[in-house]
Amino acid sequence: MFDTLGADIVVMQETKIQRKDLRDDMVLVPGWDVYFSLPKYKKGYSGVAIYTRSSKCCPIRAEEGITGVLCPPNSSTKFRDLPADQQIGGYPTSGQLSSDIDEAQLDSEGRCVILEFPAFVLIGVYSPATRDETRTEFRQAFIDAMDARVRNLVSMGKEVFLCGDLNIIRNEMDTAGLPERLKKEAMTLDDFISTPSRRFLNQIVFGGRVIGEPDEGREKPVLWDLCREFHPRRPGMYTCWETRKNARPGNFGSRIDYVLCSSGIKGWFVDANIQEGLLGSDHCPVYATIGDTVSKDGTTIPITDIVNPEGMFKDGQRQREWSQKDCLPTSAKLIPEFDRRQSIKDMFFKRKTPAADNQDTSDPPNTSSTTAHTSTALQEAASSAPSPKQSLSQSTTTEPALSQTSPGPKRRAEQPASSIRPQKKVKAALSKQPSSKTGPGPSQSTLMGFFKPKTPTPTLNPEERPSPINGNNHSLATIAETATRNEPSPAKGSQPKRSFEADDIEERDEDAVEPKTSPAKHKATDTAMEDEGKGKTVFDSIQNKESWSKLLGKRVVPKCEHGDDCQSLVTKKPGINCGRSFYMCARPLGPSGDKETGTEFRCKTFIWSSDWSGRQ
Repeated sequence: MFDTLGADIVVMQETKIQRKDLRDDMVLVPGWDVYFSLPKYKKGYSGVAIYTRSSKCCPIRAEEGITGVLCPPNSSTKFRDLPADQQIGGYPTSGQLSSDIDEAQLDSEGRCVILEFPAFVLIGVYSPATRDETRTEFRQAFIDAMDARVRNLVSMGKEVFLCGDLNIIRNEMDTAGLPERLKKEAMTLDDFISTPSRRFLNQIVFGGRVIGEPDEGREKPVLWDLCREFHPRRPGMYTCWETRKNARPGNFGSRIDYVLCSSGIKGWFVDANIQEGLLGSDHCPVYATIGDTVSKDGTTIPITDIVNPEGMFKDGQRQREWSQKDCLPTSAKLIPEFDRRQSIKDMFFKRKTPAADNQDTSDPPNTSSTTAHTSTALQEAASSAPSPKQSLSQSTTTEPALSQTSPGPKRRAEQPASSIRPQKKVKAALSKQPSSKTGPGPSQSTLMGFFKPKTPTPTLNPEERPSPINGNNHSLATIAETATRNEPSPAKGSQPKRSFEADDIEERDEDAVEPKTSPAKHKATDTAMEDEGKGKTVFDSIQNKESWSKLLGKRVVPKCEHGDDCQSLVTKKPGINCGRSFYMCARPLGPSGDKETGTEFRCKTFIWSSDWSGRQ
């Protein structure tokens, strides 16, 4: 995923995981460090993560939460109460928060991670959405805290980079179907722009549309909307689409994800855009690109010099490598479950041991092809760990013990005795097994044996028991097969003798022919006949199903106006029709956001399932 994005800092929102859900492929990503903000109480809810590429950038401070009331790991001191040299700063004051909601409650849902680099402060947020009236106060309190934190940091002289899912539509250009929505809700455009969340966003960004006088303390904008700066009049630049309506193919969505920066670093960015072609979520990535060199205090310097701790880069050249000591206390790599752990990539790139170097080099392996194969396997391992068999096959060139299990054609005289003895044991063990054996052993069964019904063994009288043949005690199956092979073919018109086969036994049962069975079987047969005589009928569910299918026929799905099969859905909207199923066009919603006629998008076909009786 990181190779696809091609970024050095990746901010994720709505991770929906808890600490117990963290896995190696989330934390021990080779070449990356990660910082999480996870929900404290709700399971599978919210969550923010920031990944940083260790070879390009390394933060100097990291915090969780927007208010600063949370504590670092293994500490009871709040971030806002740490010594001044350990604080990021800009914490909201009590006067800046108008709501009575507790600050700890605001940061209990895992909605913010803040990293400080020498050049700027990066704030990754997942702002609450407007779901119902019960969340209105919480949403407004979080927005007030975010506004205060950003403005306080800018007042301190620090540059700020705010990005994430703000869940706010800035203006009419950032959403589809707004005129119909306003008409339906009986609102004007000014009323739409003046809602508290949009008013906050338009007051904090340059060029925002503010109806009336600005709020107290928010008179001056401090951030730039980078995507709009590079694409000021681009329509349809949406970042989120409703999946239930399949609105993404028709681009009927909204722009609610942003990358905002303060004025001091605005000139550093050379591009900002959305990646609407990357699928996998109801949102698409939004990015901003910083140049390799930037201007600071009138001097052009490499960007790597100011996004890493002092002494790590100089004039764009690395002076020392990133190490585990550079991890900040909030880094996920310091969680006890992952601390001092190796990633799966490190396991594949172990250096050869001295024993491996001492082995025979008369037939050296193809190192280049082995390395390429290992790299390919590691790329796949980022999403799923390899099986033990795959791991062994990929590490054969680095583990000497594994290479000894397949002895080479030449004797390795130059090997030490300790490395030859285990090999002789393996050879001896292999030599005991017959090389020509291809079938299963006497106590084994073939795979087909688990699926084929076993042939019942008939019970013979003592007089009928066969005598040993050629001095060997053959089994009944062997004798029966021998007798069948040696028996002459029957003449025309004569009845062939029956052999003990499962098919024949089933045939006898169906013809009501009494076979030679045990008394217990006779009793069971008599009981079954008595039950049948009493009028008890046994129904076969499979036969009944086939009978009903023949009677009713297979139900046919109706066609829409395009001639395509409709899709079946269930009404979930509360009301009299809740729970009813219906058929409608399966195509995605069009750009208008409504059903259309004569277009390639969703048509107006709608049929209640109860009204449709079409069958084959």
